[in-house]
Amino acid sequence: MEHLFAYGTLMCEDIMLEVSGCRLPSVPGTLQGYCRRGVKGEHYPAIVPDSGGRVEGVVYLNLTPGAWRRLDGFEGELYSRELVRVGLEDGTSLLAAAYVLRPEFLDHLEQSGWDFADFLSHGKATFQKRYKGYHAL
Repeated sequence: MEHLFAYGTLMCEDIMLEVSGCRLPSVPGTLQGYCRRGVKGEHYPAIVPDSGGRVEGVVYLNLTPGAWRRLDGFEGELYSRELVRVGLEDGTSLLAAAYVLRPEFLDHLEQSGWDFADFLSHGKATFQKRYKGYHAL
């Protein structure tokens, strides 16, 4: 897998840089067939399959093996890295990896969705304070 579809905190370039350890080119993308919901007690979301769902996000291109190792460590046991097809603004699509919530953790999800604009204004600073140690990834 070369590309990553990010739909939550990693849509922020500064967080992605800190987690992945490298600056990566990116393009907007849309993932059909999934929905994004908040994780209980956290400032980050998860995606799960949903036939009528649609998730807006960012596709980071050409990740290195080192970046994948760091991302796998950051995402942890809640998620599995899965191959998905992401639509791009120009009408084309590409295959990318996405971190999808493992079915055994569905009870960790809030009923409501997760809003990126709300995260930027109310959750990002708290998230960054709580998730120190990116350098150790």
